[in-house]
Amino acid sequence: MPRQFEMLSFGVLLVIVALVLVAYAALIITGLDQVLALVIALYGIWTIVLAGIRTKNPEKYGRGAYSTLVMGILLTAIGGAWFLMIGGANPILAIALLLIIIGILAVATALPSMRQK
Repeated sequence: MPRQFEMLSFGVLLVIVALVLVAYAALIITGLDQVLALVIALYGIWTIVLAGIRTKNPEKYGRGAYSTLVMGILLTAIGGAWFLMIGGANPILAIALLLIIIGILAVATALPSMRQK
């Protein structure tokens, strides 16, 4: 990843942490475990945005845009499922969310290789 994207990602992480801590201080979020889950989910959204940036600026020896997109989707799903479980939702719903996301990613990864044959 080029140096400017590393600094940009670090800055976005700091902004996300600051916003979540403000929400924690304002008692919108009640637990430190919710803070961590929300930071992971929001950083996953940033990773998805970063994948879009990578499609416009591909690198020769870096992680591809699709790989970055998948990582962002998984981070968002893990953070979201964790936040649901902490918030008192049925754990089955959180597990179902993760399984649906992983299943969709598996199908989306398999489809292009099936069309090439």
